[in-house]
Amino acid sequence: MNKDLTVGDPAKVLWKFCLPLFGSIIFQQLYNIADSFVAGKFIGENALAAVGNSYEITLIFIAFAFGCNIGCSVLVSQLFGAREYGDVKTAVSTAALSSGLVCLLLMLVGILGCDGLLTLINTPEEVFADSALYLDIYVWGLPFVFFYNIATGVFSALGDSKTPFIFLAASSLSNIAVDILFVTAFKMGVAGVAWATFLCQGISCVLAVAVVIRRLKQLPSQGKPVLFSGDLLGRFVVIAIPSVLQQSFISVGNIVIQGVINSFGSGVMAGYSASVKLNNLVITSLTTLGNGISNFTAQNIGASKMERVRSGFKAGLKLVWMLCLPIVALYLLGGRMLVNIFMNEPSEVAMASGVQFLRIVSPFYFVVSCKLVSDGVLRGAGLMKEFMVATFTDLILRVGLAIALSKALGAVGVWCAWPIGWSIAMV
Repeated sequence: MNKDLTVGDPAKVLWKFCLPLFGSIIFQQLYNIADSFVAGKFIGENALAAVGNSYEITLIFIAFAFGCNIGCSVLVSQLFGAREYGDVKTAVSTAALSSGLVCLLLMLVGILGCDGLLTLINTPEEVFADSALYLDIYVWGLPFVFFYNIATGVFSALGDSKTPFIFLAASSLSNIAVDILFVTAFKMGVAGVAWATFLCQGISCVLAVAVVIRRLKQLPSQGKPVLFSGDLLGRFVVIAIPSVLQQSFISVGNIVIQGVINSFGSGVMAGYSASVKLNNLVITSLTTLGNGISNFTAQNIGASKMERVRSGFKAGLKLVWMLCLPIVALYLLGGRMLVNIFMNEPSEVAMASGVQFLRIVSPFYFVVSCKLVSDGVLRGAGLMKEFMVATFTDLILRVGLAIALSKALGAVGVWCAWPIGWSIAMV
């Protein structure tokens, strides 16, 4: 159901719109959490390390899909808020075509270059083969990742956050079941984890795209919409490229950090793999809420209702801080229990590393959530230069400090880099 975000009490409208988005990203993260859970529990610690190691590289591909999602979502939100429904349809087809081309290029890079990337980040020999196998299968599923992101971007732009929630809930729960089936019954190892994700993402993508097509047909417009527009492509690119660069450089930074962590051995790798999944669950959830604020901002700017943008920013801060409170408490008090979910009889090094990461990083979720809400407003308003400054400040500091502090403090120094980078970027 399409939802006009330019009417009604801003706080209530934003809460109703963003909470299903929060639920959606929780289920989205279950894909990665399920992979790590099954690998660690049913295959072994090295398999968990391999999946976590591969995950940092898959984030580069996801960065491009995420950027296309944001570019499409903000552009369509502005057009929908301005009631330009013919241009809405053209914007979606333009974004889909350009994103498809980007996807093909990334698949080529992935097929030819994944082994080189694994070597670059000092992947230990005992996990190299499984890491490469996981990535090879993942790359062939990239079209599903891209077009699903375009579809969810359209849903959000039209004010519909419930439909993607339903898709993700069904596919994520299915992924857990298929993961376990392929690994335990069919004895497929890490390949089973990867193929389960491929299958469930594929089904979810096809269904989401079909619903988007039907939803767009219901929008009133005069004449047959144009399939491709150079002008709308330019507007799409202006928003998408900074978002792609943001996520890509963050992913590259994470790969550099993964390389530092790999130097400490498979025990620290496994602990980090488990705890960073829990961390990414929070950060990605908060980022998605920021994306919802982008949609709210863009629709209201399209409708020339600037006061609602200011009210939405304040409501967004209250929303993320209320969500952070129980999460921080859980990670501080239950870190050992949560890390143990991913491993069967973990080594003490793996457990200590994972718990230590959560205890150092999680209190600063209140800080990074403030930055991500601000990011959402900046993106929705098209203020991409300001958005990029904050992003690169965080990244450069986090990567530089991880390298420097690791030499003096070991793995603890890497964990400390997160809060410092977040704090300065938030300011």
